[in-house]
Amino acid sequence: MTSHNNRLRGLAALGALLFATAAHADIKVGIDLSSTGPAAVIGITSKNAMLMWPATVAGQKADYIFLDDASDPGVAVRNIRKLINEDHVDVIVGPNITPAAMAALDPVAESQTPMITLIGSASVVEPQEGKKVWAYKMAQTDSAMADVMTRYMSNHNVKTVGFIGFADGYGESWLNEFSKFAALRHIQLVATERYNRTDASVTGQILKLMAAKPDAILIAGAGTPTVLPQRTLIERGFKGPIYQTHGIATPEFIKLGGKDVEGTLFPTQPVVVARTLPAEHPAKKAALAFANEYEAKYGPGSVTQFAGDAAGVYPRLQDAVARALKTAQPGTEAFRVALRNELEHAHELVVPNGVVNTSAKDHVGLDQRASVMGTIKNGKFVYLSQ
Repeated sequence: MTSHNNRLRGLAALGALLFATAAHADIKVGIDLSSTGPAAVIGITSKNAMLMWPATVAGQKADYIFLDDASDPGVAVRNIRKLINEDHVDVIVGPNITPAAMAALDPVAESQTPMITLIGSASVVEPQEGKKVWAYKMAQTDSAMADVMTRYMSNHNVKTVGFIGFADGYGESWLNEFSKFAALRHIQLVATERYNRTDASVTGQILKLMAAKPDAILIAGAGTPTVLPQRTLIERGFKGPIYQTHGIATPEFIKLGGKDVEGTLFPTQPVVVARTLPAEHPAKKAALAFANEYEAKYGPGSVTQFAGDAAGVYPRLQDAVARALKTAQPGTEAFRVALRNELEHAHELVVPNGVVNTSAKDHVGLDQRASVMGTIKNGKFVYLSQ
């Protein structure tokens, strides 16, 4: 009997040890960002926000593994394969440029690893089928941003628009979404031009746009490469309103653009204009708290929409991981599958850039509470009422 009892106690102790070991398994988060290259202005602020994340997620110690893709989709895919195959991460965060995120769909789907991207284009998550079921997105969609922008245009008597956008997935997505909502609001697209992020001149494209005599011009790009067409418009004497996308909301855009970007009109998310948001906005408290914390660490005026998106990944993970842990342990395929599933069940989750409600059909989960209009006034991003 004593021997039997000792054996039972031994098994119980072994079980407790195994449970304790499993309960304290690290959550491995693989992070791919454009910390260098043309999109570095986006990637650096995203990384800054992530460096503020707590050391644990849902009570589990977190291991954050950062890699730089140098704004190159090919490098991004290699990074993600390394994170999956060598580091055995539970989730991928990033990339933060559309071409890289689209290219990343193959490795994450093959390995059944959920991915939370930081791009604007909805193309990585829509429609929710095939490889895309493994992808989620933090930033508001181009569609929602085009909606709020064209509503503002319509309210301010803009009837015709000239478009110049990146010659890549970002520009293509914006042209498609803007065209759809412009037609809905009887706004005519009278000229369309493209340019590359690394171009040194866009004079030819700007002259063609101006020849069409539009009421306003929309520049569809992200980061500092968006300053070039705006400066060229000003130099060539364009007097109408200039709209940009939510991709401009960085202090570097204002610093590089100077007086040429004063008065720019753009859709954005709550963090960028946190201090001037209406008091009743549901995300104001979270947006303002993050903006204050970020700027206390990185300097006045340093917060960006991209930092806000990156900050929002943590509560998304905290929310989903807490439920996934009831099903499986980190480091297993079962946990990755459970985490992918639980990321679909965020409900009224307030993050710095909005309120998230995800589902099997919606892997973004943001509604119009995450879309506001902004402008640049006296070198600062400020909220602009409709």
